[in-house]
Amino acid sequence: MSKPSRRPTREARKTHHAQVQAARQTLARDQGASLALPKRPSVSNTRCPYRTPAEEQAAREEAVAAQLSAYRCVLPQLLKKLAKIPEPRQPKKLKHKLPVVLLSGLLRCVFQMASRREANAELSKPVFFNTLQQLFPDLETLPQAETLNRVLARLEVAQLEAAHIALVQQLIRTKKFQRYVVEQRSPIAIDGTQKLVRTGQWGGEDWLERRHESEEGPRGQQYVYGLEANLVFHTGLTVPLLSEFLSSAAGDPDDHKQDCERKAFQRLARRLKGYFKRLPILLLLDGLYPNGPLMEYCQRYHGEYLIVLPNKSWPSVWEEVESLRPWQAQNCRVHTWRGRQQHFWWVNDIDYYSDPDTKPLRVHGVSCEEHWQEVERESGRIVEKSSRHVWISSRAVRRDTLHDRCNLGARYRWGIEINMQVEKRQGYHYEHAFSYNWHAMKGFHQLMRLAHLLNALAQYTRRVAQQVRTMGVAAFLRLVRDTCAHPWLAPQWIAQFLATPGQLRLE
Repeated sequence: MSKPSRRPTREARKTHHAQVQAARQTLARDQGASLALPKRPSVSNTRCPYRTPAEEQAAREEAVAAQLSAYRCVLPQLLKKLAKIPEPRQPKKLKHKLPVVLLSGLLRCVFQMASRREANAELSKPVFFNTLQQLFPDLETLPQAETLNRVLARLEVAQLEAAHIALVQQLIRTKKFQRYVVEQRSPIAIDGTQKLVRTGQWGGEDWLERRHESEEGPRGQQYVYGLEANLVFHTGLTVPLLSEFLSSAAGDPDDHKQDCERKAFQRLARRLKGYFKRLPILLLLDGLYPNGPLMEYCQRYHGEYLIVLPNKSWPSVWEEVESLRPWQAQNCRVHTWRGRQQHFWWVNDIDYYSDPDTKPLRVHGVSCEEHWQEVERESGRIVEKSSRHVWISSRAVRRDTLHDRCNLGARYRWGIEINMQVEKRQGYHYEHAFSYNWHAMKGFHQLMRLAHLLNALAQYTRRVAQQVRTMGVAAFLRLVRDTCAHPWLAPQWIAQFLATPGQLRLE
């Protein structure tokens, strides 16, 4: 005899859904319009909205025009920078120019090809390649992915990186991000993540090594770990900047120590300062960085930072915070933000001694305790939620800058973590090697980050954002790629599109 099913019946699911919706309406009514949480756009679950081939044709043309209009505003300058990179190959044996090879690699990442084999198969299709040649006149020929691999193995990644940074510097000079800065400073988040891992010893001297417990016993692993730096804005826009890879060569072989994230951070901070000498920067860091020498390093190179302070970290600082808090009782503020009741309190002028023989480091602490109501999905009840956030600040906390600094700056440090997940899980194949040659792997990584920059800029333009809200980012990018890969775009339409000036208007 079979057991009765534990799955709720259709009527029970309908009743539960009605209870959840009623609870959400009650919560919204009780909170009022000023406290209501912003609605998150969701992808429509309807059938295809196009009724005729003409409607589909117009929608595809609009999608391609919206996406490529953003590219056309930044690609000319980028291609000029790529053309200035010294040719690493023998001039008499060249079949494809270096800018063409790099542009083909960039388009492979823009259209989110999963591997070199897929790129060869897809881009070489006559319709796809013909459309790309018309849309990107600089793409004179189509090199093999293996050609790109050999070029990147010889090319200095710093030259690709310089072209990437020059593009970001141009966007900053033209004030494309001016509305999103925090206290006239550009918020830059830095975080680390694992890129690749492989079992066994492959002989790469730059790969990091570790022991991995498996069913057969301990086994050796080689892996790649990278540190990423991104501009993160409170609108959700995240702009990839720099990457710094940990390598065995940067470690201390005499002491049997490998490279670590804190050492890589110092190298990344120097490069960041070298590229942006006069740009006011606000560094946003996670709980790994409340460290005296690192904070002194940040102040020396960038001046300002906001660092997450874990509960069990820095016991001496916490003791001083608790001792100074009664003397600074006026340093508190109650604020409402995105439907959450926030209670801020802060303590300024905390002396931290990283070494008893050195000068103390003057830091400032701020805490945010917030409460809000939320509808529990399982039970349909309105429940109370709470959270706590604590940061260490390089600048004294003031009441008038508290919201911008904490809510619009420090709270959006998670933008870099979302960015990493997008690159890993949503088409950019962050964890795919593309090449086991160390220099070529870094080159493919740089092209991927540059392609993500182009797509992120396009996604936050007004024309693209309107379509993304309806169909989602992944579906929109698939639509653009599918339209270019099939004979949807007439030569007359492409000529008219190229004759129209491109615009980059961020929301």
